[in-house]
Amino acid sequence: MPPAQSHWSGIVAMVLATGLFVVSDSLMKLTAQGLQPFQVLFMRGFFGLVSCSLLLVATGQMRQLGGALHWRAILRAMLEAAATFFYMAALSAMPIADAIAIGQTAPLLVIVAMAVIFRERIGAVRLALVCTGFLGALLVAQPGGAGLSPAALYAFVTAMMVATRDLLTRGTPSTIPTFVVLTTTTVVLTLATGCATLIHESWMPPSLDQWVTMAASGFIVTLGQMAIFLSYRRAPAGIVAPYYYSFTVWAVIGGFLVWGEVPNGLAITGMVMIVASGLALLFVRSRHTQEAIA
Repeated sequence: MPPAQSHWSGIVAMVLATGLFVVSDSLMKLTAQGLQPFQVLFMRGFFGLVSCSLLLVATGQMRQLGGALHWRAILRAMLEAAATFFYMAALSAMPIADAIAIGQTAPLLVIVAMAVIFRERIGAVRLALVCTGFLGALLVAQPGGAGLSPAALYAFVTAMMVATRDLLTRGTPSTIPTFVVLTTTTVVLTLATGCATLIHESWMPPSLDQWVTMAASGFIVTLGQMAIFLSYRRAPAGIVAPYYYSFTVWAVIGGFLVWGEVPNGLAITGMVMIVASGLALLFVRSRHTQEAIA
């Protein structure tokens, strides 16, 4: 059944959000080629924090900033920071499309964790779809005789961190505004990367172009978060969630336009398998929900 006319704005916002994330990540990957990785993350976090502050003022959510100290919001921010560290390590050493494709196995890991930890029944169909997604991730990673490359391992750890974040922070009160939670995440990430820069790296004076690039990256990733927020406000989650997989399409386009990267046949097959399994899982979940309501 096609989306209702009123839902198209939510779908467009979701597709736009994934494109903005890829643009921001591409700018970060370009800057990381001339600066230290933690330094790059700190710079993007700083400018992202400036953007978050402006959004808090613009949306009137500054009055509810106290929610940023809720322990679930802080835990989510810490896990997000860990995921970002590993993602940056993967992104600096492998094509952006590959890193994003492997990272999109996070929802599959959530399903496995729910079955193992909370004894939730998966069912044969969902289990087959999860296995298909993981097989697709292996096709993207393409381990050789020595096993997975460090970059591919970092991408898998990124997915694990994101899945852990989603599992442990499901109870975050809905009364805490979205941009307040986002601000908590940005503050923790900026502080963590700032400390990592001081401890593990020597600050390299950025050029004007690098400052401008990271300012744009921080602003664009915040716009992406805002677009995600709007997408779920304009349409039901079950309708817009499948369009999150346009992330992979944008990543392939960005990798080709910026670096001339063209995934080989196995990688493309793996990406298709990841996206197809994720979409099928969303369909199965929606069908089960409808049957339960009926």
